[in-house]
Amino acid sequence: MPQNLFDLTDKVALITGGSRGLGREMALAFADHGSHVAIASRKLEQCEKVAREVESRGVQAFAYACHVAKWPELEALVDATYARFGRIDILVNNAGLSPLYPALDEISEELFDKVIGINLKGPFRLSALIAKRMAAGDGGSIINVSSTAAVTPSPMSEPYGAAKAGLNALTRSLAHAYAPKVRVNCLMPGPFLTDISKAWDMEAFEAGAKARIPLQRGGQPHEIVGAALYLASNASSYTTGAIIAIDGGSQGNPKIL
Repeated sequence: MPQNLFDLTDKVALITGGSRGLGREMALAFADHGSHVAIASRKLEQCEKVAREVESRGVQAFAYACHVAKWPELEALVDATYARFGRIDILVNNAGLSPLYPALDEISEELFDKVIGINLKGPFRLSALIAKRMAAGDGGSIINVSSTAAVTPSPMSEPYGAAKAGLNALTRSLAHAYAPKVRVNCLMPGPFLTDISKAWDMEAFEAGAKARIPLQRGGQPHEIVGAALYLASNASSYTTGAIIAIDGGSQGNPKIL
């Protein structure tokens, strides 16, 4: 029945970067639709805060501190989540990083590696670890969170854009590698007004949005939820290898700020 398409009752979701922003919104939305949720990020206290919010929805939550660029920590995260819930049905690779830098030639190797590690290397390893178990069991859904920086020129975020382009490519490849039991898809957000937007020049952003984004504004965090629920649930049972832009129509307009 249509009303059951987005039902996640007793599913188990693991969300990296789940302690704030879009990750938190997805965690709460999945909980509202019946899923138990594991929340991972580098700061345990923030994970525990969101875990309490999840539990207030009447489901179970698990908070875990993890640096997604460090593979041994990812292996420990997977083992701990399976020990807690016995399975993972939904993986959301949401953790991301796009640090500022003064000029391209001043990007250090350490900074470049950090951006690639969090945005690409970590999602690759975590997906491989979990998809193998999903494929051996009842299957599951992997949702990568990319960015429109992957497909448009990204002044002052070139390593980030390159990493997210890699994540788009990885999405398509993993969809083939783990089919038919594991679906792998990607959300590709444009500018969203999460806590990171507090550092923006909002007057300049709003002017740019009106000129270059068809919907003439940035996204509100809750506006990620519909697409995330679609990919997490049986509503998307015939969708894999897809990259879904959620950007107010801003693709092709690289300079918003």
